[in-house]
Amino acid sequence: MISSGSARVTIPVSPPSIRVDPITVEVIGSALASIVEEMGEALIRASYSTNIKERRDCSTALFDLEGRTLCQAEHIPMHLGSFLDLIPHIMKRHPVEQMQPGDVFCGNDAYEGGGTHLPDIVLAEPVFVDGRITAWAVNLAHHADFADRGHAHIYQEGLRIPPIRLYRAGELQTDVQELILLNCQVPRERLSDLRAQMAANRLGVQRLQALCAKYGRETVLAAGSALQDYAERKMRAGIAAIPDGEYRFADRYDCPEIDGELDMSCVITVSGETMHLHFDAPPQVRAGLNMTMTALLSTVYYAVKTVVDPTILPNAGLARPLSVTAPAGSIVNCTHPAAVNGRLGPCQRVVDLIHGALAQAVPERVTAAHNGACFSITFVGHQPKDGSIWVYLETIGGGFGARAEKDGLDGVHVHMTNTSNLPVEALELEYPLTLLRYELVDGSGGPGRHRGGMGLRRVYRANHDCRVRIDGARLLSQPWGLDGGLPGGQADIRLHGGAVPFNHGNGALRPGEIIEVVTAGSGGYGPPAGRSQEAVRRDVAEGRIDAETARIVYGVA
Repeated sequence: MISSGSARVTIPVSPPSIRVDPITVEVIGSALASIVEEMGEALIRASYSTNIKERRDCSTALFDLEGRTLCQAEHIPMHLGSFLDLIPHIMKRHPVEQMQPGDVFCGNDAYEGGGTHLPDIVLAEPVFVDGRITAWAVNLAHHADFADRGHAHIYQEGLRIPPIRLYRAGELQTDVQELILLNCQVPRERLSDLRAQMAANRLGVQRLQALCAKYGRETVLAAGSALQDYAERKMRAGIAAIPDGEYRFADRYDCPEIDGELDMSCVITVSGETMHLHFDAPPQVRAGLNMTMTALLSTVYYAVKTVVDPTILPNAGLARPLSVTAPAGSIVNCTHPAAVNGRLGPCQRVVDLIHGALAQAVPERVTAAHNGACFSITFVGHQPKDGSIWVYLETIGGGFGARAEKDGLDGVHVHMTNTSNLPVEALELEYPLTLLRYELVDGSGGPGRHRGGMGLRRVYRANHDCRVRIDGARLLSQPWGLDGGLPGGQADIRLHGGAVPFNHGNGALRPGEIIEVVTAGSGGYGPPAGRSQEAVRRDVAEGRIDAETARIVYGVA
């Protein structure tokens, strides 16, 4: 059961007419995984913008004709939300019988395009085998210059693109492309990145056609169906291993866009082989932190999978034993025309809710809270040489929660982001910015038998006038520890050099002014008294904690 305002179409699904042996299923499954990974690498190598070629903010996938996930590359979990409803929306607008080889559909809209926020532009191409549509090659790239806009509602956030043909029978629809580029601030980047997306999809189409030529169309389809059934069985088996019961957890979310904190909660009901998740949150707000139902679903699928069985194949079968509900018109299930640009931050807190609830049942499978944010900073200005607009987007990692048997990881992207930290050289080479400091934050990892991961500090100096937007979370709270572990350090945003205070995350920097971003650490696992003296002394020697913390918290002189 899904409480959602998005439109869906139902397409009759015929069961596979042939049976495929397990070995062939495994071989075809590995081939599908290889195809989507190769598509992703092609997209990254061919792209122009730093956001894709350096941060790897993109995803690739294959879907069957009915729009069910066959395989998604291990890129950005959040992007599944932009894939889930895309194919149904395409089929709602474009009859299948009118589609041709070489058709490519483009979309990004959160309400009529199957997306989760407008910068994520998706290209989908039907794969024809023997004159029939067999599957879909799909990829997504985050186009960073959908920036410097308002977030009171969706109409302020950029160009909304329902699923429309960008290519018809292999021919570029130049008017469509020109419309998209006209609404972008750095069209040369967008054009190059769109071409990279096309190259990735063409590669996926060719590889899948070759796979069908080798094994037969019906065999590949039957194997895809078998792989989804296998994922379902593994998810059901994993859920069955969790004690039946009702598990509740609550947390708070904050960000610069709003004043104060928002209360969010989750109730998870485990019954046999099924799991139901219900979320409560405040009504949607006139800010960009609202989530569509597809964003919520992709978060649920990721978070449950990490606890139940991380080895479950990333296809549609894993969702079958799960049901999700949330109040329509709330932050976690918003309705038109709510703004959604910053939906990733609350999605991170949803992961915390799910993990916090399931920790009551299977604490050994759950980590302490990660940094719980998607800390992002966007700079927009004019190049000093020619006056052209430049846009720089960066997301910043933080602490990874401590585990039952290991310390957490330092300064990494977590949960729904999974992008890379941007190299200093790439930043300073292309943009009029200087990075003064880039370091781990001492003492930010939560104490425990196993220590939480450390947050990051990045300090930027503007070399020319620019506008800045900053977003993040855990500015007013700390990531929680688990099983007696202590919380991690809070995030912080600081201005230096005479910079004027920002208004709800929006501001400007003049030459020489500085913004400092500190991301949260993560929670510790287990009582600090359980940590070995050797490990504590190593932490002191490496500067992760100071001598006073070692003495007071850990009892090690």
